Amino acid sequence: MKIAFLGLGRMGRILASHLVDAGHTVTVWNRSPGPADPLATAGATVADMPGAAIGDAEVVCTCLFGPAAVRQIVLDAALPIPSGAVWVDMTTIGPRDADAATAWADARGVAFIHSPVLGSLGPAKAKDLGVLIGGTDAAARATARQVVSVWADPERIIEYDTAAKAAVGKLVVNSSLAIGYLGLLEAVQVGRAGGLSTAETLALTGLPKTPFSIITGMKGTPLRTGDYSATQFSANLLAKDVDLMLSVAPRRPLPALRAAFAALEHARRAGLGESDFSAMAFDADVAETG
Repeated sequence: MKIAFLGLGRMGRILASHLVDAGHTVTVWNRSPGPADPLATAGATVADMPGAAIGDAEVVCTCLFGPAAVRQIVLDAALPIPSGAVWVDMTTIGPRDADAATAWADARGVAFIHSPVLGSLGPAKAKDLGVLIGGTDAAARATARQVVSVWADPERIIEYDTAAKAAVGKLVVNSSLAIGYLGLLEAVQVGRAGGLSTAETLALTGLPKTPFSIITGMKGTPLRTGDYSATQFSANLLAKDVDLMLSVAPRRPLPALRAAFAALEHARRAGLGESDFSAMAFDADVAETG
């Protein structure tokens, strides 16, 4: 297929490279040109403006920082997506944003599909991501499935009949990252207060079939070492996502999410926004370098 791919952040450049490797005709665009260079070497065409990337694309993929970027680059700019094309958006957005994108696309004869990924950079490189596919047009969902299958675990593709449901689904999954890691950090603090080392506590939380086992496997090492430089999912991104979660349920107290958001904001104020979100633990006095 002829595919335009807009947004080459850490995740976007991996997904776009899979499309090139799969033999699609891919044109890419990014705000800063550097991330496009390896894709150009691999065979993608590089455009200098979003509109120039579209051309006669059958599918337009967007993988941007958040809903504000989607509004700026697509909706407010009246991006010239061809009538009859499928717009597949991987950006983490809220359900109201998904509804707005659907209405915008419908008015232009474009099918909007929201298809956020579940997983970080390692699974993305391994083509082992979970993927949500949401949209009202069944044929467009089928087209989107053909595209996203190049980076998805086929057993972890879930379809919804609206884009908004896929948007909420992504937020639900990411809430477990924020709350789960904060809970793991507190478990380690309890362990240390009672005489266990961080490593000894993580040995317990990482035991199979225990509630913290998955998040320990994902983030136990940076928590123990205090090295948050191997960014899989940045504090900036997770803070943006948690803010979206809170906006979806403004009348609910959501104390765990609010505590996670406060910890993420604390890390960001310390200059760790582009570090891995495990930097939430940066001043918790739990790191063991020995």
